[in-house]
Formats: sequence, structure tokens, C-alpha cells
Amino acid sequence: MAFDNYNALDEMDANTTSTSKSYWLGLITVNLGIALLATWAYIFWDKNNKPAADKPITTSVTSVSPQTDDLKKLYADATIKFDNLKTDLQFELQNKDSIITQKDIEIAQKKQRIQELIAKVNASADEIAEAKHLIGSLNGDIEGYKTQVQNLNADKRQLSQDKSIVTKEIDNVKSNIDSIKTIVSRKDEIIKQQNDIIFTATTLNASNFSIAGISERKNNKERLTVTAKKVDKLQVSFDLGENRIAQSGPKDIYICITGPDGSPLSVEAFGSGKLQTKEGDEVFYTQKIDVNYIQGQRQTVSIYWKQNINFASGNYKITVYHNGLKIGEGTRFFK
Repeated sequence: MAFDNYNALDEMDANTTSTSKSYWLGLITVNLGIALLATWAYIFWDKNNKPAADKPITTSVTSVSPQTDDLKKLYADATIKFDNLKTDLQFELQNKDSIITQKDIEIAQKKQRIQELIAKVNASADEIAEAKHLIGSLNGDIEGYKTQVQNLNADKRQLSQDKSIVTKEIDNVKSNIDSIKTIVSRKDEIIKQQNDIIFTATTLNASNFSIAGISERKNNKERLTVTAKKVDKLQVSFDLGENRIAQSGPKDIYICITGPDGSPLSVEAFGSGKLQTKEGDEVFYTQKIDVNYIQGQRQTVSIYWKQNINFASGNYKITVYHNGLKIGEGTRFFK
């Protein structure tokens, strides 16, 4: 009996202990739920009531991002314009001007700063404004760069033209110097040529030949004849033409008479002799006369030739020389 009572008490204690544990577990659970709700409520309140300066950056990024995209496009357009400018101009200048080199450096520095600004995810309004200003300045620099390069290229083309003109002038001077050297080296030859020209220009010419056979009578009368055996002397006449270059004064005129057999009629005792032609040949002349020539006037010259032998029938040829040059000739037949 005592054993049974003991078991009932133990069972009551066990039930009491179990009920107590369940009570406390439930209480803890409720408290945790209230604390969690309170935490959520605080977070929600904090999110909606926190000052703007303390709000997350994501809100700023959402409002700035479209502006950054526009700046990236403006920057890309400016970069393409600058690259195309370099490609189109192809830098005709062999060595870039110091101004252009400095401008390259300035543009590169601005591009680097713009890239830094537009690469920022959380770029501020001031940074966006700075990027806009730099892109505008960059476009201005590119236009100025283009103008400077074009001006320098224009100057280069002008210098090239000037150089070409100077080069031609130098070539002309060199050519003239070479011509002068050639003239100097050929001085004697040129002087001789000039003298020959002057010599030829001042040489007289003979024309209008008249050759007559004269028969002398006992009473000192003369009669023209065409019969060779009756000819006692020949009368040769011709005109010296006008020459406006030859100076007035005495001129040596040589008359050569060739007989029908081709032999020259030359008698030293009658004043005959030899002359040397301009070509260097020796020619027998029949008679030499001195003519007092007047510049620019036509003059008629006459000579008589009488020899110590009879004249033979046939053609007689008369050749006249001045300055060693043949200046005219005529023929006459005697039967």
C-alpha cells in the first residue's frame, strides 16, 4: 500500500514539471515574436524617416545614371571626331609643331580626366558638371587643333612652293654659270666665230659683170671686138654692192682671170701674184686694186688687163675676191 502511494506522488510531480516547462517555452516564443515584429517595425520606420544625407547611395545612382550615359555618348562622339581628324589630316607635317605637340598633351589630359569621371558609378552632381564642362572644352580644343594643323599645313605648302621657286632660280643660276664656264672655256673659239661673222658681214659683194674685148688701132682709137685674135686687152667692170656694216676706207680687191684652158692669167711683172683664201687655199690673182669704198654706197669698178701673149678663143672666167672670200664671178666667150 505504501508502495502504491509513492508512485502516485511521483506521477503528480512529473506532470507538474511537464506543465511548467511548456508554459515557459510558450512565453519565450511569444516574446521572440514580439521582438522580431518590433525590429521590423523599427527598420521600416528608419528607412522612411532617416535624413536624406544618411539614405543609401543607390537613390543618387538611380538619378545620376542617365546623365552619365549621355556624357559617355558625348565623350565618345568627341573622341571619334578627334581620331577622324588625325586620320583625315594624316599629319602632312614631317615634324609636328611644338604648338601641336602641346595641344596633344592637353587633349590627352582632358580625355583621361573625363574617363575617370564618367567611369564613376556614384558620380556626384559636381563631377557630372565637371565632366560636361571638360567635354565641351574638349570639343573646342579639337576644333582649334584642326584649325592650327590646317594653318600649319597651309604654311608648309607655301614653303614648299617657295622652295620650288627658289630651287628653279638656283637651277637657272647654275645653268647660267655652266653656260659662262662653257663660254670661258671656248673663249678663243667663240671670239673666232664672232670675228668670222663680223668678217663675213663686212665683206663686199660683186655683181653686174661686164667683160669686153678691146682692139687698139694705130691712131690710138679703141674698138670692141668679140674675136679673140683681135683682142689686145680685156676690160672688166663690176659693181661693189651697198654694205652698211663695212667701214668706209680702202679695200683690197683681187681679180682673177682664168683662160679657156683653165690656167690663170698671171704675170708678176704686170702686178699679178698669189692670195690666200679664207679656207687656206692659195689662188693666183691677175690684178689687185685698191678701192676707196664708201659705206652703204654702190660703186662701179673697172680694170684693164693686157698681156704679153695673144688671147685664145674660148671662155674667159672672171673671179673677184675680198677678205679672202669669193664675192662674185662672170664669164665671156671670145670666138
